[in-house]
Amino acid sequence: MKRHTVKELQNMLADQSISSEEIHQIYLNRIKSMNDSINAFITIESDEISLSSEQKNSEIKGIPYALKDIFCSEGDKTTCGSKMLANFVSPYDATVVRNLREKGTVILGKTNMDEFAMGSSNETSFYGNVLNPWDEERTPGGSSGGSAAAVAAGMAPIALGTDTGGSIRQPAALTGITGLKPTYGRCSRFGMIAFASSLDQAGILSISAEDAAIFLEHMAGYDQKDSTSSVEEVPKYTEFLNNDLTGKVVGLPREFFDGSLDSKYQTLVTESIHEYEKMGVQFKDISLPNIKYSVPTYYVVAPAECSSNLARYDGVRFGHRSSEGTDLDSFYKQTRKEGFGPEVKRRIITGTYVLSAGYYDAYYLKAQKVRQLINQDFLNAFEEVDVIMGPTTQQSAFKLGDKLDDPVSMYMNDIYTISSNLSGVPAISHPIGFVDNLPFGLQVIAPHFMEHDLLNIVHQYQMSTDWHLQTPNLCREFD
Repeated sequence: MKRHTVKELQNMLADQSISSEEIHQIYLNRIKSMNDSINAFITIESDEISLSSEQKNSEIKGIPYALKDIFCSEGDKTTCGSKMLANFVSPYDATVVRNLREKGTVILGKTNMDEFAMGSSNETSFYGNVLNPWDEERTPGGSSGGSAAAVAAGMAPIALGTDTGGSIRQPAALTGITGLKPTYGRCSRFGMIAFASSLDQAGILSISAEDAAIFLEHMAGYDQKDSTSSVEEVPKYTEFLNNDLTGKVVGLPREFFDGSLDSKYQTLVTESIHEYEKMGVQFKDISLPNIKYSVPTYYVVAPAECSSNLARYDGVRFGHRSSEGTDLDSFYKQTRKEGFGPEVKRRIITGTYVLSAGYYDAYYLKAQKVRQLINQDFLNAFEEVDVIMGPTTQQSAFKLGDKLDDPVSMYMNDIYTISSNLSGVPAISHPIGFVDNLPFGLQVIAPHFMEHDLLNIVHQYQMSTDWHLQTPNLCREFD
């Protein structure tokens, strides 16, 4: 079975050329044969297909998908890639999982990830590194690297991930697929284990923008269980996919085109801009003057929220529990020492520091003020342009281990993506070509709740090019 899009699977089910049970089994077989090579899945759910048969008919009934192991799903292990939750079985579904389950979709399994979504390379997981299907010596990106690798390798037609600072878009770019981060609040965060609550957002990793549109309209929407979810009406995104792009104005931030991008990557970006111009898109130089502060702002805000959210993991109510400790205090310390990995500990310590007395005003409060300036830059820009474009990453997939000893270098890998999370605006990455046989991505950013514009723009590009349809050699080897 070749790598099929969700749309293709829908058509196959509609004309009864294949059954949902057959599709499910094909993907399970592929996962079982390939996962040892990629390590994309932590758990495999072989019994899910029986559950989908009980659901009413919908346009996505019978479609299988992979689920990042940060989403709770009833009766399944939900580990967040951490020893701390290695044996946690969720008693309920996350809202986005419930929404999709009610439509008859089928969970193939839980995908590997950076521990508690903290990482940009999928090298911090308790369950080992995820490998890039394009080159097994390289990272697939993170933290949703397992979901990205699964889709890129054809182990799943589509996958859910989360994006806190680029954790969907960056791995999508490094694995040659499409990655959508919706507007903050568009998809419920209930049952999505928190890293940084004001930044986390559920999203989609898929082969095409069309596939992302199909799934988003079913998983998005207001949820009374999530106080941050939006009441904004969810449109039928697929109805916008063939809108004419003539006259669309796209902003090119000079901060994204300051000469720091290597010329071989800049060439791909320039070629993609020319392709968009053929579709009638107009380009305009703009400025996002405060975006240069995105990385330091993020690495104050996110660790602060993480230190608060992860305080609940104390070994008392659920999760890993140390067998050592002579009193309650030492028990807490030993449990957290054993349960968390180095990167999680680093961010908890950082977050605790910036929230401490004497430093709150100097760091956390100041970061929140800068965050508002970054958001205002986007609001000002969108008065002039419809969307913003630029590279998703500074480079293609880097080798495993290259950045582990240099956390700052690792953090800078998200330099183009973090600002969208700080502002809460939607953004998408799509493949635009290859450098040294490794994929590279372009990012498109839109105003709040304008996902339909993003999806249409990228869909039009993908109708004129075939970069999103390229498959790794590894995928073809297992056919």
